[in-house]
Amino acid sequence: MRLRLVAASLTIGLVGCAGGATPSMREDALRYVALGDSYTIGTSVSEAESWPSQLVTRVPGLELVANLGVNGYASADLIADELPRLDALAPGFVTVMIGVNDVVRQVSEAAYQANVVLILDALMERLAPEGVLCLATPDYTVTPQGSAFGSADQQRAGIERINVILGEACAARGIRFVPEIFAISQAAATNLTLVAGDGLHPSGAQYALWVEAIAPVIHELLEE
Repeated sequence: MRLRLVAASLTIGLVGCAGGATPSMREDALRYVALGDSYTIGTSVSEAESWPSQLVTRVPGLELVANLGVNGYASADLIADELPRLDALAPGFVTVMIGVNDVVRQVSEAAYQANVVLILDALMERLAPEGVLCLATPDYTVTPQGSAFGSADQQRAGIERINVILGEACAARGIRFVPEIFAISQAAATNLTLVAGDGLHPSGAQYALWVEAIAPVIHELLEE
């Protein structure tokens, strides 16, 4: 089923954490909202370098009306703060990338899984499966500041587990999942151009590689 284009010239969306309002003017584009944490909002890079912003440049059929990602957010925060804002934004397409701070906070796998179920089911009340795309969490342990969060092996294992949980939850609902993000991020172990100035988050160059993996999936979804 082809994704429904939503004309919304009178709808106002909140873009980024700063809370600035901007109207959607492209009536031929699908209203896109990005949900997530620091990786979604693009901590330590410019707004234009964030992967959602790069994505809409690559996929003209999408218009980013709101990037709701917030630095430090875990799955429970997405539920409490980001999901309630969706109805006013009236998205036709949503991406979800969440879990890194669940690992950092040592949230149990059971609690994370329960939150993922709530998030995905809430989205499917609003959108068809092809209107949702989920992304794996990258491996921050390979970055210069990754060691600040404890044992790299333990942290990496935690990231791998949440990626499996999210991927399986997506598969059960017919939602596409992009696992390649994890492998792409590991190249930062030997290529510091893929790391932002804070020594922890991805650089705009790494986000561009993410978009290379994400964009083909969205093109497929737009044609279904």
